[in-house]
Amino acid sequence: MNNDERLCCIALTLCPGIGHIGAKRLMDGIGSAVDVFGRRKELPELLPGVNPSIITALDCPAAFLRAEHEMEFVEKNRLTCLTLQDEAYPSRLRECEDAPIVLFFKGNVDFNRLHVINMVGTRRATEYGKQFCADFVHDLSVLLPDVLIVSGLAYGIDIHAHRAALADNISTVAVLAHGLDRIYPFVHRKTAVDMLANGGLLTEFLTETNPGKHNFVSRNRIVAGMCDATIVVESAAKGGSLITADLADGYHRDCFAVPGRVTDAASIGCNRLIRDNKAALVQTAGEFVKTMGWGGTEPSSKAEGIQRNLFPELTDEEGTIVRILARQGDLHINALVVEADIPVNRMSALLFELEMKGVVKTLVGGMYHLLA
Repeated sequence: MNNDERLCCIALTLCPGIGHIGAKRLMDGIGSAVDVFGRRKELPELLPGVNPSIITALDCPAAFLRAEHEMEFVEKNRLTCLTLQDEAYPSRLRECEDAPIVLFFKGNVDFNRLHVINMVGTRRATEYGKQFCADFVHDLSVLLPDVLIVSGLAYGIDIHAHRAALADNISTVAVLAHGLDRIYPFVHRKTAVDMLANGGLLTEFLTETNPGKHNFVSRNRIVAGMCDATIVVESAAKGGSLITADLADGYHRDCFAVPGRVTDAASIGCNRLIRDNKAALVQTAGEFVKTMGWGGTEPSSKAEGIQRNLFPELTDEEGTIVRILARQGDLHINALVVEADIPVNRMSALLFELEMKGVVKTLVGGMYHLLA
């Protein structure tokens, strides 16, 4: 990815009235941010129905001046600037309609590994919630040592999830509600620095952006969208973690909640999520891994035999899915997307075809089982 594309992506986010969804649709329709600006006057022909105000909005020299300033900061501080077209961009997030077209990252991690979860919760975590984070992450480090744990670096459950991951040498990423020229809250700076070696800090916001209230809601969609599952550890009746859970549901991601006593204010939100069937109850890491279908592996020769002997009519892409399911066991569609490197829309169509052929079966929660 060249710097011209990165510069144009940043500038596109600064053009008035376009927004996340509009910017992504323009790039999906035209192919690149460079072409969106370069072919601005052709947009009515290239994208029938485009609002004429968009063409005017794209004529914005000030956006490019600000984008150039941001690129200077990125280069000076050796940050990573990720656009939708970059291979390293979080693939799960890319499939969300309101995915940011550009992200800024400092650290060292693969966002597209097979297992990615987030742990969120109240800023007023109790000892029960803190201990759950420590125990859950420790057990998860044994069951899934490649897992990536995402949270928001906030007070309470967020920071305890990050610190538990660091303690067990698990990769952890904080999604920020401000630019990478600051850390909020500042008291978590040491933890943020410690995360850079095996994880890091991710944001869609430019430098000089303060952590305003709206930014936290915007941040939560990235936390939800880039993960396979959301785990709400503790939550009051209202709170940002419940917003993250709703966003995860809207993205067709799995959502789990840790139950608590009905008299505990910090468990009201979790208990309601479970009661209303918006989240599955989770008590242990082993239970979570089993529910997600993230079990052990089987020899690849079995997969090859299944495809060759039972399903000779499969296409190459279908064969890839069959081999993965035979090797890994039941998997969530998001895990299949990452493992097979097939876009989610295409994956959905392929799984439908495989189900019609009697090759796979749909399970609850977006899981798929190989019939063999």
